[in-house]
Formats: sequence, structure tokens, C-alpha cells
Amino acid sequence: MPASSREAIGQRKSLAQYAQAQKTTGLLIIRDGKTLVEHNWPLPAGSDAFAAVLVRGTADDGALLEDVASQQKSVLAILTGIAMDRGLLDIARPMSDFLGPGWSRADAARERAITVRHLLEMTSGLGEALEFEAPAGTRFFYNTPAYARLHKVLEIAAGRPLDALTRDWLTGPLAMAESGWRPRPAALAHSSGNAWSFVTMPRDLAKLGAMVLARGAGVIRPVQLAAIFASAAANPAYGRLWWRNGGAWLVDIAGARQEGPLVPGAPSDLVLALGAMGRVLGVAPSLGLVVVRLGQQPPDADFRGRFWSLVMDSL
Repeated sequence: MPASSREAIGQRKSLAQYAQAQKTTGLLIIRDGKTLVEHNWPLPAGSDAFAAVLVRGTADDGALLEDVASQQKSVLAILTGIAMDRGLLDIARPMSDFLGPGWSRADAARERAITVRHLLEMTSGLGEALEFEAPAGTRFFYNTPAYARLHKVLEIAAGRPLDALTRDWLTGPLAMAESGWRPRPAALAHSSGNAWSFVTMPRDLAKLGAMVLARGAGVIRPVQLAAIFASAAANPAYGRLWWRNGGAWLVDIAGARQEGPLVPGAPSDLVLALGAMGRVLGVAPSLGLVVVRLGQQPPDADFRGRFWSLVMDSL
């Protein structure tokens, strides 16, 4: 075996060991259609609270079926793009065209200025209680309660329930058989401001990543997909409910500006569906790369940087 191959195997072993130590439940690395790393680990002792709230069963391959938190936002972004392809949705229209006046706590004129696109780009100008804080389009604020209103917008635009259109438009065509929307436990729905979870597993998320690599794969038009990943003016590291790498600066979920890219050392064309507790679906077209990590909160405060450094080494 060539020395380079032995080194790559060693690096992948190091990546897997690190990921497991960081409370990872599922790790999947695919490059050019070839699986380089795949592990599904059982929950360690002391994970009862996580299991009770965020685990919804086990797939045939042993992978946990998890509520993947804010990764659902990126799924919804794809669905809105498909709705646009089908002529069902114009994201330049005001949210109040779909939800009616009074859906927020802003005054009528300011509310009318908030479009669907503003919510896709997290620039609604609303606080978490949907109160006015800034003019629409002027400030990036990662606002899950405001985002959750997009579920109903999509249902109204399509004239169908969210779970049904998701099966027909996305999870069915991509054979994501274990993925779908489910109601959240009441306590989580209240704390997150979002009543619905998207439940999935690593292999299914990788299929979503493969669709991105294939520039839509007939599910969504390439031009529509590109628009989802284009940087928003208020945050170069964000598109439409997807994170982007390679910008000169970014605004994080706490609203703080940081200089440099989201993931230093990773490809500049990397796009990411990120969820709480270090969940990630990363797609780097320049490398033909799909990376999935699910699981609990990593103990390492620098998990993102260390994880991606090991991923790049493993290639």
C-alpha cells in the first residue's frame, strides 16, 4: 500500500476517534460518490435527556433518527426554491400576503415591508417576540421564531400540507425514506419557537448533499439552487437559510461580527446546513465532498475548527 494511502487511513481513523469522543452519533464522509468514513455510534451513558427530546428511533443500519434542529431551515430553503420553480411562490411578496395583517408585532407599514425573502435571509428586522427592531433588510439576526412562519407560507403557497409536499418534491425523489416532519414535544416547541422537527439520519442527509453536488439533480433548477447559496448583503456567510464559507467576514448567530471565513482552512465554496449541537451537512463542490455529522453537543469549544481540520486531513 502506498505511503499516502496509509497516511489517509490513519487520518480517517483519527477523525473517527475525535468525532466519537465529541459525542457524535453519526459521521459520514463521501467524496466523488465514494464513502471514505462512515460510523454510527450508540448514545453514551447519561444521554437520556437528549434521547427523550431529540431521538425518534433507529434506522435499519443502526443510525439514530434525530430531530436535526436548525438543519431543517436548509431543507425548507430547498422546498421554497422548488415552489418558485413551479410558479407557486414569489419571495418578493410581503409575508402579510400569506399570513394576513397582524402576524407580527410590528406596526402595519413596517410589517408590510417584510417579504418572504427577508425571512429566508434572516433580515426581517424582528426580534424573537416578532416585535420591530430594525427596518427589514438592514440587519442580520438569526431568528428561529420568525423563520417558523415560513412553514405556513409554503403550505399556503402550495395549497398542501408541509409533510406531503416534502415527500412529493424532495424526500421521495431523493429516496430519503427515513426523513420527514414531526411535531416537537411541547417543551421544545415552546423553547425553540418552532413546533415542527425535521427528523432524518446521516445517509439521508448525504443524499441531500449529493443533490447539491449534482446542481439540483432534476429536483430543483440549477439557477434556483445557486440563488439559495448566494450571499445575503447583511451577512456574507449566509444565503437563504444555508451558511456559506469563504467570505471576508460574517455575522454569527449571536449577532456578533467576525473577520474571516466561517470555516478557515475549508474550501471557499463550502455550503453548510447547520444545526444546534454541532450538527452539520457540508457540501464542497470543488472537492466533490459531502460531510455529515450528527449527535450531541461536543465538549470541545473549538469543535468546528478541529473537526474540519481533521476532515481536510482525511482527504
